[in-house]
This record gives sequence, structure tokens and C-alpha cells, in this order.
Amino acid sequence: MTSIESRKAALEARLRELTGRMGAIESELDSHQAQDWEDLATERESDEVLEGMGLSARAEMRAVRAALQRIEDGEYGFCVKCGAEIAAERLDLLPYTPFCQKCAP
Repeated sequence: MTSIESRKAALEARLRELTGRMGAIESELDSHQAQDWEDLATERESDEVLEGMGLSARAEMRAVRAALQRIEDGEYGFCVKCGAEIAAERLDLLPYTPFCQKCAP
């Protein structure tokens, strides 16, 4: 398996994991229906945490999908800003990054 193939497999696995996490978060948010004010307040605090986790997961899912598209387009591993090759070590840490270390925000 080439490095690109193994990275693609890892990105696809991460996307499946994030999709499952999103489903669990949505189910948990939908299940809250407390009648008691104190319970409702506690659930609302939990909902805020879950919503934050959901936003984070959605952002990562967009980044993973974009990386998979770059693989399909033959552009994966190259910085979208300057065109330089992204170091393998950087891709090991952030397999969906579109930027080399120099151009990273």
C-alpha cells in the first residue's frame, strides 16, 4: 500500500468515526426533554457542550472531505497556498492539513 493509499484509508476511517460521533451527539440532543427546571438547566449545559463538540466534528469532517478530494484530484500532500510539498511528519500529525508548516495559519 502506498503512502497516499494508507493516508486515504486513515482519512476515510476518521470520517466514519466522526459521522458516528455526530449521530450520537444528535441522538443525545434529541433525547433531552426534562420537565423539572433544575434538570432542564443541567441538560441545557450539557447541550452546549455537545453542540460545541458537534461544531468541532463538523469542521473536522469538512477538512477530511477536502483532503479526500485533494487525493482524488492528485493534489494531496502539496500546500494549497504556496504549492510546496507538505512534510510527511506534518501529514502524520494532521493528515487533512492543506498547508505546509510555513503557510499554516
